[in-house]
This record gives sequence, structure tokens and C-alpha cells, in this order.
Amino acid sequence: MLRAILTASAVVAALLAPATTHSTTHSTAHTTATVSATAEGTGRGIPPLTDRQGRVLTLRGWNIEDKTHRGDQALTGITERHLRDMRAQGFGFARLLVFWDDLEPKPGQYSRAYLRRIGRILDWAERHGVKVVLDAHQDVFGPAFGHRGIPEWATRTDGLPFTPHPDDWFAEYFEPAVQRAFTHLYEDTDLRRAQAGMWRTLAGRFARHPAVLGYDLLNEPMGEARPGEDQVTAAGRIEREQLTPMYNRLAGAVRSADRHSWLFVEPTPVVGEGVPTGLGRVGDPRIVYAPHFYDSAMESGSDYDPGAGWIEAYERAVTVYPERYGVPVVIGEWGPPDSTLPHMGRFYRDAMASLGRYASGWAGYVWCYGGGYCAVDDTGAFRAHKELTAEPYAQEVAGTVGSAVYDAGRSVYRLSYRAASHGSRLTSLSLPPGTWRIAADGGAAVVRGTAGRAWVRAVPGSRVTVTVERG
Repeated sequence: MLRAILTASAVVAALLAPATTHSTTHSTAHTTATVSATAEGTGRGIPPLTDRQGRVLTLRGWNIEDKTHRGDQALTGITERHLRDMRAQGFGFARLLVFWDDLEPKPGQYSRAYLRRIGRILDWAERHGVKVVLDAHQDVFGPAFGHRGIPEWATRTDGLPFTPHPDDWFAEYFEPAVQRAFTHLYEDTDLRRAQAGMWRTLAGRFARHPAVLGYDLLNEPMGEARPGEDQVTAAGRIEREQLTPMYNRLAGAVRSADRHSWLFVEPTPVVGEGVPTGLGRVGDPRIVYAPHFYDSAMESGSDYDPGAGWIEAYERAVTVYPERYGVPVVIGEWGPPDSTLPHMGRFYRDAMASLGRYASGWAGYVWCYGGGYCAVDDTGAFRAHKELTAEPYAQEVAGTVGSAVYDAGRSVYRLSYRAASHGSRLTSLSLPPGTWRIAADGGAAVVRGTAGRAWVRAVPGSRVTVTVERG
């Protein structure tokens, strides 16, 4: 997570200062409606995410993690309750944090117990109808600096200094030792080989698991700034010269074991400041652009400022890469640390509207039971304003989407699509708790399933409109 202000030069300030009239118009127009991207694209040339049957996917869910336990106890903090409760609230997607230091505690020695625990979580996800992306997570590189991620045996600092920042852990990314460790990870032949081996192991183990949708190749990658570079310049160079080759290498490693799952690639966190990524093309047909959606001011404890134009600036910047390379977008993390502040209801409404314009989905941070970033409290009830993330949506559409709109003020969701002529005829709807009336025209039939799920069976090639209303 981006928990501190990135001082990224005056370029960032300019990008974050759109005209006031534009901001006001946007926030007024989307007070009650969330408009989803269509299968024809968003009007920006951004394609939708699809499953192996060719159905158009919408992913809505949360990150799940256990950063407390490690070694023999790794992942024991995640229980079946996490998946069951997420599904009960209408969410069908989880981004599962996994740590290389737990998977491979010694070079070439992979933990069978850790792989079994990952498999157990995936089994729970399958049971509850949740699709999962396995995220190779790192915070401040890894345990050599008091965090999680890249193993200590794969950490090389050339003796450069590291000073902890207990009150601002994100600032530790800018310590010389941490930055040099990233350079070695990207450039050293043996570390490249080890990282690829880690991904071959994960993909080889879980390629055929029905809950696995894809793999997030490296969480929030950072790097080493050169003398005289500001953070924007450094980020663009790192993305272009180090991350792009790394993602191409890791894509090859995954494809040696798994030919079908999606590969999620992230820019550096500076994208949160409204800066387009410098990433180049990753030569694989199933790539997802997976940036994070954090505002540095809110991460530092400030309330949402609707007039600042941050969401608009972020949307303009984040759509550049998927437009250029024709890849879907899924936001891997988002959400403020304090959702109780006065303008946070407005933030969630504006954010949901924005995400619906260009993204195939998102994973909020984080599904846990407590305070801070947690989605729900100790009783399982949504924390302030986070219930606004729970809307009816079409999880899988067997056809070409024309429009998908949720009117939050009237609690009405409408989906229009042309049913596929071949393949699956079933479109899957995901519903939050409550009573919902579902109607479908165009000769389609509605099939009610378990709580929170419904399906529409359409005549091949027909035009279908589905209406979902709170009863």
C-alpha cells in the first residue's frame, strides 16, 4: 500500500491540478449511478477481461492476507470465513498475498507446507465461488528490512545503509540499501533465475486449480533512483528498462507451466500521483494492467477533497497504458485507511463511478475484521461507507455487453447484452444481501441459485436486457 506522500516533483503537482469546473461536473453527474465498462471497450480502446469460455468478466472483491504469521504458521490467519463472508456480501474475487520468503526459505528449497496452505485457501475459494489472483507480495523488499517478500538470501545491498522509519514505513523504500536490493533483483542473473523458478513452482502447482484466475507478478515494484533524478523520472526509467524485461522473463516462466491464466503486471506506485507508467509491451496475449488506486493525501490521514481532481487525474493517467497496448485493467488495491471521515461517502461514490468507466474489476484493501483498512469490523459488519462497494453486478456475461448501469439512488441495476452465438449461454449475476427482483427480456430465463447468486440463460444471438431491483 502507498501509505506516505510520494514527493515526485512539480510534474506531479501539475498533473493533479485539473480545471475546477471539470471536477465539479464529474462529481455531480455520478452521484447516484455507477456505469460499468462495456465489452466493446470503454470508448478508450480498453478491452474487457474474459474467462476461458469467452465470457466477459467483472471482478469485484478484496485482498486477503496474513502478514503476521510466517514459517510453520504462515497463512494460518486466513480462514474459510474470509471467503464465505466475502461471497455472502456479493464479492466474487480475492487477491491472495503470498510471500516468496515463505515459499522458498532457502535457495531451491520450496515449502510443501506453504503450498498446501495456499491450496487449502484456493479450495475454500472454489467452494464459495470466488476467483483468485495469486499476488507475489513485497513490502520494502522483504525480511532483510523487517518486512515480507523477497527472501533474505536474495537480498543484496552492497553494504549501503538502511535506516528504519517506524512512523512512515513507505519512506524506507528510499533508503539506499533497499533501492540497491531492487537493482540486484532486476539485474543479477542468478536472482533472475531464482525469481523465475519461484513462479514456475507456483504456476506448476496451481495451474489447473479452478479457483485460479491469474498471477500478479510483483506487488508495487520499486527501484533505485540515479543521481539527479526526481521520482517521476526514475519511475519511468525503472518501468521501461527494468520492469518491462522482468515481466517478459516471468511471463515466460509462468507459461512453461500454465498457458491460460491471466498475468497481472503493476507499475511503480507513483501512478497514484497521476503519472502515466513507463512500462513497455509485455509479449503475452493474456496480460492485465493492475495498478493500485491510492491518494497520498488520504493515505496520510486527510479526508477526501472532491474538488482537488485527484480521481480525474488518476483516471486520465492510468488509462494511457491499456489504451496503447490493448489490455484489460484490474485495480489490485484501493481504499482509504480511515473511511469514517466526513467526505468518505462521496469518495466511494466517485471512486466506484470512475472505476466502472475503464476497469474490468478491482480488489479493495483489505478483507479483515477490525479497524483501519479492514472492510468489516469484528462482527462482520461493513465499516463506515464501505457498504457502498457492494452493488449488484454481472460477474460473467455470455455475450457482448452493451451497457451495465447501477443506479444507487433507486437500487436498480440494468445490464444489456447480445448473447453469444456459441459457447456458454449462462450469464452470472452477483447480488449483495437483501431481496432482489430480477427480470430478463429477449426470451431469456432467470435461474435463481444460492443466496447472492442468479443466472440468466439466453437464446443464442438474442438481445437481452436484465433488470435487478431491490424488493
